Amino acid sequence: MSLGRRDFAALAVTGAAAAVAPRAFAAATSADAPAAAAERIAPAQPIGRDERNARLARVQAELKRRNLSALLVEAGSTLIYFTGVHWWRSERMTAAVIPAEGPVLIVTPFFEEPSIRETLDVPGDVRVWQEDESPHRLVADWLRERGLDRGTLAVEETTRFFIVDGIRNLLPGLKTVSGAPVVNALRMIKTPAEIALMQRATDIVIAAYRATYPQVQKGMTGDDIGAIMARETMKRGGRTGGGGAQIGPGSALPHGSKERLTLEESMVVLMDCGCTVDGYHADVSRTFVFGEPTREQRRVWDHVRDGQTVAMDAARIGATAGSVDDAVRAYYEKLGYGPRYALPGLSHRTGHGIGLDVHEPVNLVHGETTPLAAGMCFSNEPGLYLPGKFGIRLEDCFYMTASGPRYFSEPPKSIDKPFG
Repeated sequence: MSLGRRDFAALAVTGAAAAVAPRAFAAATSADAPAAAAERIAPAQPIGRDERNARLARVQAELKRRNLSALLVEAGSTLIYFTGVHWWRSERMTAAVIPAEGPVLIVTPFFEEPSIRETLDVPGDVRVWQEDESPHRLVADWLRERGLDRGTLAVEETTRFFIVDGIRNLLPGLKTVSGAPVVNALRMIKTPAEIALMQRATDIVIAAYRATYPQVQKGMTGDDIGAIMARETMKRGGRTGGGGAQIGPGSALPHGSKERLTLEESMVVLMDCGCTVDGYHADVSRTFVFGEPTREQRRVWDHVRDGQTVAMDAARIGATAGSVDDAVRAYYEKLGYGPRYALPGLSHRTGHGIGLDVHEPVNLVHGETTPLAAGMCFSNEPGLYLPGKFGIRLEDCFYMTASGPRYFSEPPKSIDKPFG
């Protein structure tokens, strides 16, 4: 359930050292960490230059098909996706312009150029600006040189306003439109290489869960449990581990409570955790009871597990993404939850897209008309929340194949064996 692409500030790569991290990480993942090796977590190759160039060819074909001149992409996951450049967002603009034909343009501050070039994986023209100069003018001049200054510039949907506004003020004849249809058309469909990275990330999280569970003790806080999970994740080679644990009544709030509770017998523990491998996310939630579950806790846990099955049964090639959520919500309403998003019940969507961002388009939510297609990846997390008591969420991600959905991680079958 963690924050996603549109919350780019929370997910952006931070720190200058991150610019060269992919090289170091590729070396680190070529030999499994000892824990990962012992648990037989399958290796996966980082995204290489050939795949990145294939993406560039596909996006340029899509730009031509839509009669668009170029695509503007600010630092963030889409910049990584198309160019390999890992960078973070600040008041200093670093961005790419991908034309419908020819090499890309990368604009960055002068003193950042060496770091940018280290991760650039596609043919590109890197132009730099000094602290007293305008990066917008670099983009405008480049577009003029190519006769694109009166064309149509697609803008990746998370690109900040001041960047777009600065370019438009210099090129009044330039038309700007949303680049979401272009970007989403490519990023929603994962290749086998991307799926392999997500599978490895998920395997790491599941192994970390299994190592964390026996270490949970009475008197711990959610932060204590989350710290154990983060440590076990990192030991197995997972990066940027996120999420944590909510206990007792705090578990009834999908993203937790500020109230600091300590673990006691028969308390629910809801854990929502993930990690990345070469930037690709895993997102897995598990809920268990410390001690003996009550009858009500067992019943609600079973309802959530059944809700996951309903979602998988509804996730068929050609079905709309919204129909998956509709099927789960209809099932829960028959059990007396809701209606719709009302509590006690399922107060959030059934799932979200996942990949280089933990939350990506499209969502498994009522009204979403995008048809499911092979290569799409989603979370399946139809939680149930009882305010003042507890919440149960099981979250396992899956990817669509030509014959239907396939899990990255198998959901547990019983509250008595919450980690399999």
